[in-house]
Amino acid sequence: MELLAIQNLSFAYPERTERALDGVSLTVEAGEFLVLCGRSGSGKTTLLRQLKPSLAPHGTRSGEISFRGQALAALDRRSESREIGFVFQSPENQIVTDKVWHELAFGLESLGCETPVIRRRVAEMAAFFGIGDWFETDVAELSGGQKQLLNLAAVMTMQPALLLLDEPTGQLDPVAASEFLAMLSRLCRELGTTLILSEQRLEEAIPLADRVAVLDGGKLLCAGTPAEVGQRLRETDDGLFLSMPAAMRIWAAADTAAPCPVTVREGRDWLADFAAAHPLRPLPPEPSRPAYGGTLLSARELWFRYEKNGPDILKGVDLTLRRGELMAMLGGNGAGKTTLLRLLAGLEQPLRGSVERGGRVGLLPQDPKTLFAKKTVREELLAEGVEEDHAARTVALCRLTGLLDRHPYDLSGGEQQRLALAKVLLASPDVLLLDEPTKGLDAPYRRELAEILDGLLRQGKAVVMVSHDLAFCAAYAHRCALLFDGGVAAEGTPREFFAGNRFYTTPANRIARDIAPEAVTPEDVIAVCGGTLPPAPEPPEADATLPPPAADSPDWKPPIFPLWRKALIALTGLAAVVMFLWFIRLSDLTALIAAGGFADLTAAQIAVYGAFLADLIVFALAVTRRDGKRAQTPREKRRLTKRTVVATVLILLLIPLTLWAGWTLGRNYYLVSVLVLLECMAPFFLIFEGRRPQGRELVIIAALCALSVVGRAAFFMLPEFKPVLSVAILAGVAFGGETGFLVGALSMLLSNMLFAQGPWTPWQMFAMGIAGFLAGVLFRKGLLRRSRTALAMFGAIAAIVIYGGLINAAAALLSTYTISREILITYYVSGFPVDCVHAAATFLFLWFLAEPMLEKLDRIKTKYGLVE
Repeated sequence: MELLAIQNLSFAYPERTERALDGVSLTVEAGEFLVLCGRSGSGKTTLLRQLKPSLAPHGTRSGEISFRGQALAALDRRSESREIGFVFQSPENQIVTDKVWHELAFGLESLGCETPVIRRRVAEMAAFFGIGDWFETDVAELSGGQKQLLNLAAVMTMQPALLLLDEPTGQLDPVAASEFLAMLSRLCRELGTTLILSEQRLEEAIPLADRVAVLDGGKLLCAGTPAEVGQRLRETDDGLFLSMPAAMRIWAAADTAAPCPVTVREGRDWLADFAAAHPLRPLPPEPSRPAYGGTLLSARELWFRYEKNGPDILKGVDLTLRRGELMAMLGGNGAGKTTLLRLLAGLEQPLRGSVERGGRVGLLPQDPKTLFAKKTVREELLAEGVEEDHAARTVALCRLTGLLDRHPYDLSGGEQQRLALAKVLLASPDVLLLDEPTKGLDAPYRRELAEILDGLLRQGKAVVMVSHDLAFCAAYAHRCALLFDGGVAAEGTPREFFAGNRFYTTPANRIARDIAPEAVTPEDVIAVCGGTLPPAPEPPEADATLPPPAADSPDWKPPIFPLWRKALIALTGLAAVVMFLWFIRLSDLTALIAAGGFADLTAAQIAVYGAFLADLIVFALAVTRRDGKRAQTPREKRRLTKRTVVATVLILLLIPLTLWAGWTLGRNYYLVSVLVLLECMAPFFLIFEGRRPQGRELVIIAALCALSVVGRAAFFMLPEFKPVLSVAILAGVAFGGETGFLVGALSMLLSNMLFAQGPWTPWQMFAMGIAGFLAGVLFRKGLLRRSRTALAMFGAIAAIVIYGGLINAAAALLSTYTISREILITYYVSGFPVDCVHAAATFLFLWFLAEPMLEKLDRIKTKYGLVE
């Protein structure tokens, strides 16, 4: 029975012309185990996410996806959460609770299941997955394999019909990966769950699959049983055939008409039959290595622990690395391999022992994203003043030429790994420390990576590589070492290291153990069978040059101000500074406000305040330039929606009316405050909910509110020096006036839980919210520019006129029983210096934060399709 049908599915990411998926058509039967494979960036993850609507990326899509005979898009969120499960590559990205049993119950609790149902399903899954022994354990204490198994069990408690897995074994050691894949086979075989697995470890995944689908450049290259796909890739001589299981690769290189073997057992049987009918050749000697140079890295008696009373991670490790040598460090998760690399790089200091370095050391971390800080791949590679010809050679070496104008976070896992390697290589290190460098890489590029490392070794450099990729280490390492129980348990050449193991060895060695015990790679077995070895990849061109940016305008220059405008800017700026210094020198308010009323200086001070505000407005208009470089609202989208206009009118009419009624008809300020709170919040909440915001948008708003609250708390010791207004303005510019209002109003409500709530809270919420709303409206109408200067000046003026104007009036209303013009002027005069401090703080925050924050928010809007 057909469970899933994909018909002519195409998809392109925002601002990208090429398609990530191009006309993909595929059907999946109920209870089927489908393995999805392809090169890095071929569209595997994109396709998987299209099958889970809540995780589907934003972009342009065509085609249809049917689930159980109906359109997948018509599936409601509750049914989707229950029917379609998803397991991510990184275990930490999916765990949300602190205890194992909490994690197992979380999905069912979110679906609103009854307690007896939750207890029964959790107990059932805990028993099925064998996690009863760590049922009460803290999640933080689990290993990587245990965390990934917990993620799988937590998804399975909801009993999904379809389970999607995106390279779930990418961060697991060989033992944990084998156990995880075996569990997937049990789920499919015993529970009838339909599985679609995207994986680079095809050696173990394909033998478990019912069918295999191969993607290439976003298109479906072929689909069928593992043997059929192997036969097709062999005939087309596709480079992806290097990813196929060792049995298939050995069979393809030999002169035989026998059926294609897939599993290790089938490979052993085929090899036995082949050996009986054909004479075998002796195993060639292990590849000779060039004479090593002097020592580049030396570690003696390294001991290390992370906590004073914690267990020892490393116990007396010794290591010597010479020029031209590639050493592979293997071991299970938690064995201390990454810790050892950090000690060798100098990022951690040993508790005992020493490390001697004979040259510059470069470290490629396990998570490549930790190296990325720029907006494009091009900027990442040229960020530190690297010479362009050196960068061009590195780009060609790491196959990044077609990715230069992409954002690093938009790359696939394998592409990110190549970019991180390029950044490390640009520093020209003498010693390369690589933590899982083949993670996420397809087999063709693994061979290219081997060529890159071999070229570096020929230059006299040295490499220490931590890896779970046994096949890669067996084929290309000069020396292998097993880290276990804090020390090196075994060490030797690849044949010495792998040939004597029963489990911790390569599939090729398992296949050929009875015929060629020392053969550890498919190439070894192929040579014994007299087959044809695949050609080595061609090295990249050494004289490559960087292509120009796809859409760049290097000749653009901001328009030059005419002389009269320069003079106006200088005069208004100087006048603002002089007036500011003039009125802040007056620190004694009794010179302005006396017991009998205003003092002699009051009128002059008020005139200076007014002139100061007017001068700021003129200065803001003078320095704001109109140019095509800043992203402004297109003219056709500047018309305000009817809901926004109605809400604005209601706000500007109802709230003043409520304040007047509360002042004239009674003195119940708490009731008036609650009414103001409801009146200023309700229209915006109605507008916000009326356009059905996505959960992603709510998360961004919550993050902006949290940033405002934390910022206000961080500067609590400085009166009125807070970033709340600047964040509200940026939220309004980025996401619209309603969002600006919500961020400003909710930030004041939440932060007052730290600084004290009171009848002033609704006034603060209204004042801060209106400033954010006005920023969004003015930007949408094209009246507020996105330049740093324009936003900073608007923030300063808004702090004085909008926030200060409302809060000073509120202080007068809340503190006295009689209101007059003199009382209001008194509050404004006494509060103006404080408003100026708030204005200066807002100006500074916007000056430094506006451009970087708006760039980040724009990227979020584009990538996730927020506020269309």
